[in-house]
Amino acid sequence: MTDIDTLKQAALDLAPTGLYINGEWRTADATFDVENPATREVLATIASASPADGMLALDAAAAAQEEWAATPSRVRSELLRAIFDRITEQAEEFAALMTLEMGKPLHEGRAEVTYGAEFLRWFAEEAVRINGRVTSSPEGHLRIMTLKRPVGPALMITPWNFPLAMATRKIAPAMAAGCTTILKPAVLTPLTSLAFAKVCHDVGVPAGVVNVIPTETSQEVTGPLIQDRRLRKVSFTGSTPVGMALLGEAASNVVRTSMELGGCAPFIVFEDADLDKAVDAAVATKLRNMGEACNAANRFYAHADIADEFSRRLAERFDKLVVGDGMQPGTEVGPIISDNARSQIHAMVEEAQSCGATVLTGGVAGDGAGFFYRPTVVTNLEPDSALVNNEIFGPVAPVVTFETEAQVLEWANASTMGLSGYVHTGSISRAMRMAERLEVGMLGINSGTISNAAAPFGGVKHSGMGREGGSEGIEEYLETIYVGFPDPFAENQ
Repeated sequence: MTDIDTLKQAALDLAPTGLYINGEWRTADATFDVENPATREVLATIASASPADGMLALDAAAAAQEEWAATPSRVRSELLRAIFDRITEQAEEFAALMTLEMGKPLHEGRAEVTYGAEFLRWFAEEAVRINGRVTSSPEGHLRIMTLKRPVGPALMITPWNFPLAMATRKIAPAMAAGCTTILKPAVLTPLTSLAFAKVCHDVGVPAGVVNVIPTETSQEVTGPLIQDRRLRKVSFTGSTPVGMALLGEAASNVVRTSMELGGCAPFIVFEDADLDKAVDAAVATKLRNMGEACNAANRFYAHADIADEFSRRLAERFDKLVVGDGMQPGTEVGPIISDNARSQIHAMVEEAQSCGATVLTGGVAGDGAGFFYRPTVVTNLEPDSALVNNEIFGPVAPVVTFETEAQVLEWANASTMGLSGYVHTGSISRAMRMAERLEVGMLGINSGTISNAAAPFGGVKHSGMGREGGSEGIEEYLETIYVGFPDPFAENQ
């Protein structure tokens, strides 16, 4: 066996193939295959949860809730730290597992292990810092005391693009707050979530605190859970249309929600920007995860003075990148997640070309059996072009030329999305104006990397509600309880 074959087998050995419910691995009546998008090879056959299996997971979470909420915060903290340590020990295998089932290059898989595990360490530290407050009322006759308590059993629905980080970003704060959890991973990438569940089991997380239920029939499984009064929280990362549907379901049962939805991030390059740094950042934020990231730069706005030069440099960089199987050394861009997703990306590029746009590089499928697509730069676009204003979720960079700060702000804010944005400028005052005026939840200044476990991740408008990460992240799983009582000092006066 080659070193790659050995690593591949070690990675696949991490992931059980059953459902993880109430601390036990279970079979299911139905199964589905998980494929490698780089080779179309079947990696594993996984148990597919039924609605009854989903209800068993909620039974387990509800039964464990009271005891888990009463577990000392230090114990919860140490369990999260133990999960962090175990995943860190198995970092290479976790990285390879994500590369196999999702397609990202192995070096990006390693980066995701570091990023995803950091949520476990961060919220292990936050678990022991859940505080209320005591103050006097303005009138002086009452003492106002606030307490924090866990929301209760939480359903986490995660996407396929970051299989580890999306799970840890939700489960870690929930566990830290004292909530039990049910994780429904994406059907395309369940293996990493099952490997995560095994780690939780092996380090001693109590039965019922973490449950993992992959399924091919997501809506049939999650629908009854959201309507059950025992479920008190839904956290979803995915497309805006699906998020809107889930919000409607949650509203009928007044279930608390966190929604991290679609993005259409503007990447704005002003005439005074450092072009070398701007191009570096553009490559990083556009092609990380093959562009399959909600906070990826989606539409590029370049000032008229530097637009041609920026586009030319970006195309030159894209053209040199190695596209291929993420497990192979030297690969810089992996496959798209599915043939359907690749077809949608290509159709968007073709539609732009039919309207007069110019493809500077790319615009074609890559070589090999997998779902490859060459990194693409498109220019001569109108600001209202579909390629500019729709979430691409792929390695395509549409570039629009602008003349003034006011013009680019209007174009950028016209989107219904508002997750993230990126601004490159040499002016501090302009950077601050953009920070105050761009309608996004996160903004990178002269940078293409903004995600961090210590920072609040989330958007505005149709990009969702709530925040994950940072000190804000744990609040999504806590209720604030107010207790009022007579001020003892006021009574003595």
